[in-house]
Order: sequence, then structure tokens, then C-alpha cells
Amino acid sequence: MPILDLDPIRDAWSSLAAGYDRIVTPTHLWLGHEALRRAGLTRGMSFLDVACGTGALSLPAARLGARVTAIDISPAMVERLRARARQEGYDNLQARVMNGCALQLNDDAFDMTGSQYGVMLFPDLTAGLTEMVRVTKPGGTVVVITLGLPEEVDVIRFMMDAIQAAVPEFPDLPRDPPPLPFQLARPNKLRHRLITTGLRDVRVERVTETMAFASGQALWDWLMNSNPILGQLVADLSQQQQARVLEELEARIQARAGNDATAVLTSRVNIGFGTKREC
Repeated sequence: MPILDLDPIRDAWSSLAAGYDRIVTPTHLWLGHEALRRAGLTRGMSFLDVACGTGALSLPAARLGARVTAIDISPAMVERLRARARQEGYDNLQARVMNGCALQLNDDAFDMTGSQYGVMLFPDLTAGLTEMVRVTKPGGTVVVITLGLPEEVDVIRFMMDAIQAAVPEFPDLPRDPPPLPFQLARPNKLRHRLITTGLRDVRVERVTETMAFASGQALWDWLMNSNPILGQLVADLSQQQQARVLEELEARIQARAGNDATAVLTSRVNIGFGTKREC
């Protein structure tokens, strides 16, 4: 297998770090807390967050009293998380720059290992999951949080519908293989991958994440700061076409909002849990 050049991936995520921290992370904190609650994370446990971004899973873990190690390939993301931890007074959270597919961490080191909207993006998914299991203690828990199918994720549906209304020839998202954010979108596939990585007692629970947007511009800003892939998706559109997409997003947000000040968009989410086998 050819060696993956990580520099473009690192740079792409670093370029989004400020907007991601300000706009995106606050929308995912509830989900992080809910996943950890269901996983049984408690005070004093050691917890690793893989592909941590700016802390939507790490910060809830720290608030629960766990001893948190957070890693991300992007130095800018890591620095933003460190700043958040300092601001909120979490001396039980350390963040490090690290490749999630080659963790510089000991075997059997953590009571629980998690990844929220992180490992699902890895081009080498097998390596990412294998590393999460490797560093988890025997009997410990692995938690993987992924998006559901594109049609179950309102922010994606709104975006694609708006783009195709503005640019009718714009292609649909590919199905086979799907874009990286959806490679674990099917619950059965997530369950299978966790089992084949060596976990037992695997289960996948589905929850609904909600986000509120006051305008089409607010949704566009969220989308463009949430993932480099979405920016690449519209990179070839002209300024006129992008303006038309914004108009279409605005119409859809206002239709969803009705008489309310904001439109509530939902996403179906998979939370996979598994236990590392005892030696």
C-alpha cells in the first residue's frame, strides 16, 4: 500500500481550526456527553480521544472527571483545544499532535478510547480502528461515533438540494464507495468493523443530533468550517453559482423555521460500543 501523504490532510484541517472551534464544536458537545454517558465513562478513568478536533468529545470527558488524552493530526486544532482546556480550568486534559493511524502510545493504556466524527474520516479506516483497540486496556471500552446515511443528515440534504437547485447538472454524492464521512454510515457496517477489529459485546445505538440555524448563511458557514471535503465539493462553482446556492439555502431554512426564529435540522447518528477482549 502506498504511503499516504499526510501534509495536505493536516493543512486542510488546520485551515479550518478557528472556524471549526467557534462554529462547529459547540454544536457537537451534547452528542459527546451523551455518547460517554451511554459508554459509562466515570471520574478517574483514563480516556483517549482520537482525532479530537477542538474537543467536542474531550471536553465532555474532562467535565465527567476522566483523565483525558486528546490527539489530532492538526497542530492548529490541538492548540485550540489546549486553549479551551486552559480557559475552562481542566488540568485533567492534555492534547497532543499525533497521527491516529500510528499512535505513539503504549499498548493497553486507556480504560476507554473514543472517536467522534473522527476515525470515520480516515482513508485507512482499518489502521485507525486497530490502533484504538491496541491502546485500550483488556476489558476496556471503544466508542466510535459516526454520521448516518446522507439522506438522514439534514445539513447534507439541505446542501445538496440547494446546490442541485442552483446547478442542475451537479452530480449526486457517490454511493459506492461513499465519501469518507459516510463510510461507516450503515449501523450494520459499523458493527461489523468493530467486531472484525477484535471487540466483543459490540452494539450500535442510534441517536438524533439537532442543530439550529437562523439563516442560510449560518448553515453555509457551518458547512464550510465543518470539513474540508465540503469546501472542495463547491470549490469549482462560480461566485454567481455560490450566491445562488446561498439563496436556495436561505429559502429552505426559512421554510423549515416557519414562524420560529431558527430552523432545527436533525442528523441520525450511530454510536458503536465494544469491549476489548481479555488476553
